[in-house]
Amino acid sequence: MAKKRAPSRKKSVPPVPPGYAGVTPHIVLDQCARAIEFYQTAFGAKESLRMPGPDGKIAHAEILLGGTKVMMSDEITPMPGQPGVYKSPKSAGFATGGLFMYLKNVDGAFDRAVKAGCTVRMPPTDMFWGDRFAQVIDPFGHTWGMATRLENLTPKQMQKRQQELFAKMKASAGGASSGG
Repeated sequence: MAKKRAPSRKKSVPPVPPGYAGVTPHIVLDQCARAIEFYQTAFGAKESLRMPGPDGKIAHAEILLGGTKVMMSDEITPMPGQPGVYKSPKSAGFATGGLFMYLKNVDGAFDRAVKAGCTVRMPPTDMFWGDRFAQVIDPFGHTWGMATRLENLTPKQMQKRQQELFAKMKASAGGASSGG
């Protein structure tokens, strides 16, 4: 059987389009159009592309968020010959990953996201690894981590702080009484 050849591309066309990173997140949503509007309000995203699909759904869209493109689409039954169905976290009943953003002001971004309708998973907290970190869940089921770097630490410094934190947690759990 003859091997299929990859389509040739013109020499002047870069293999990675301008504006894209080596890895670009892609999320599946149950209401992609509504999510785009939400991400504009909650995170300051800018819509850069929208391709309609069947039944008024969005087959592919892109937003720019913090200098990174995020691809997204509605849940759409795959074309013949494609395995599986992509589901949103809400339809699947769980999320297997999340998105993360470094920001200049994590507290302000967190407040804006919560006011826009995100659920608090973790309020802004100074963490042992040197970030002020928070987490929210958007109305579509996606988890968003966000942080502002407070200090640059070596892996050894982070490990020491982590061990100290775990020792405090263990002492506090062991020292708790059941009352009586």
